[in-house]
Amino acid sequence: MDIRVQAEAFDYGAEAGAFAAAATGAGAVVSFAGIVRDRASGGAGGGAGGRLARMEIEHYPGMTEKALAAMAGTARDRWSLNDVLIIHRHGPMVPGEVIMMVATAAPHRGDAFAAAEFLMDYLKSRAPFWKKEVTAEGADWVAAKDADEDALARW
Repeated sequence: MDIRVQAEAFDYGAEAGAFAAAATGAGAVVSFAGIVRDRASGGAGGGAGGRLARMEIEHYPGMTEKALAAMAGTARDRWSLNDVLIIHRHGPMVPGEVIMMVATAAPHRGDAFAAAEFLMDYLKSRAPFWKKEVTAEGADWVAAKDADEDALARW
């Protein structure tokens, strides 16, 4: 299990390739990359959004890694996983940059897909990150969305 919270950009292709190459005994590897969109969501104030200049992500070092490791452990216990990788960036990012990735390895594809989707839903709604969208009109914190909560509730 590899959990990384970092400011530095990473090469999604290289990370996914290395994860798959190290997944001995696995019959399936699933990976997902989240990318900063070029359109703001409207933030906590419910504004109309606009073209995103950058996204800023804050977190509490130590607490964040512990929370992500606990969720990765839950996924490993719930599904038959060989390995889990979570990389999530913090700090300022511009549209088009990779913000995070999740990868799971399992003997069978169903477990790999389900665990990856579970982890992505967790990261979207429960992981201790705070996102601020900055546009030409100003900055706004990103509010929790009902759809993200609904997605997590199914697990």
